Amino acid sequence: MFDALSIPFGSVMLYNVVKLKEGVSEEDVQLALGEMCNVVKNKYGDDKGGFIAGQVFKFSGFVSDEGSIASKKQTEDHIAIITYWKSFEQHEKSHADEAFKEKFDALGSYSREAYEIGYEMLWQGGPE
Repeated sequence: MFDALSIPFGSVMLYNVVKLKEGVSEEDVQLALGEMCNVVKNKYGDDKGGFIAGQVFKFSGFVSDEGSIASKKQTEDHIAIITYWKSFEQHEKSHADEAFKEKFDALGSYSREAYEIGYEMLWQGGPE
């Protein structure tokens, strides 16, 4: 559950931002979030399903002055869900499935806004 991830080159990454309703905390959504993530890893986590790995982060309030150019809108409190897939098509198929939709709707009931955008990997590397 807390192991290091190995992301193969050529995979795609989906970045989901979930902005919680006023008065809702990260602790309030932990069960819904955990159930949703569990469905994804257990139901779609194979060659046929395409799920590779995922991560969940909560915004800490830190904004890098050195790595940012006039981007204050993204500094609102939110949860980031990052998932890695073999293809966009496999991601979309999994998220159209009723098992996922039910869990995502539960998380959505705590949210005032959510969006998910996809990225194709161009480079990866580590220190040599």
